[in-house]
Amino acid sequence: MDRIDIHIEVPAVKYRDLASCEAGKSSREMKRRIDEARKNQLNRFEELKIYYNAQMTNRHIKKFCQIDEASQKLLELAIDKFGLSARAYTRILKVARTIADLEAHENIQPAHLSEAIQYRSLDRNLIA
Repeated sequence: MDRIDIHIEVPAVKYRDLASCEAGKSSREMKRRIDEARKNQLNRFEELKIYYNAQMTNRHIKKFCQIDEASQKLLELAIDKFGLSARAYTRILKVARTIADLEAHENIQPAHLSEAIQYRSLDRNLIA
């Protein structure tokens, strides 16, 4: 499982939510955000032979996925608590980098890292 970047359980949707008239983000808005994030990734990696965050090696991760002290503590806590592997550690950083890109942030913030950790739910189920 640690070879997969994102894995979460998706619960059934309740009727009330399906029938709701409340609008979420439009497909057009989501596409715009994704296109912007992709453009930023292409610019970031233009001198390298990679095109996506998922293609980063450990060397690239050290350069492009630097995190502040609060984020380091959060990641340390998650790794210790859930017994995450070194592979899961790099996957979390890559996903956090992508989340930051989608939010047009130059640096990974603790919230991005926290969200990326949440996407490792099956790792937690293996331990529990």
